[in-house]
Amino acid sequence: MQFTYIHNNINVLDLNKSINFYNKALNLIEDSRIEAEDGSFIIVYLKPEVGSQLIELTWLKDWDRPYNLGDNEFHMAFEVDNYNEALAFHKEMDAVVYENNDMGIYFIADPDGYWIEVLPTK
Repeated sequence: MQFTYIHNNINVLDLNKSINFYNKALNLIEDSRIEAEDGSFIIVYLKPEVGSQLIELTWLKDWDRPYNLGDNEFHMAFEVDNYNEALAFHKEMDAVVYENNDMGIYFIADPDGYWIEVLPTK
């Protein structure tokens, strides 16, 4: 039996703002979308230029408050081929929330406060 990891989901308050952030910050583009007939939810799958794992953004019509991210200890991670250029770009976006120079990594936060680790390609 073989399992293949295909996506992870995050819920977002402003779908367009989140799509724009992921497109600008990480070059993710919309792969597909599901819209409820009654308008109660929209699911958008974003894909990277390289790799196959998707990010599923879920927007719920009746959700009216920020999502509880707890201690925000969970995160996604992306490798980048030009770490210094990416760090400068994300600082320009004012998206960097934590840098760990000893480990050579940093984190950005999306519009809903989800953290994303960025590290150099090995």
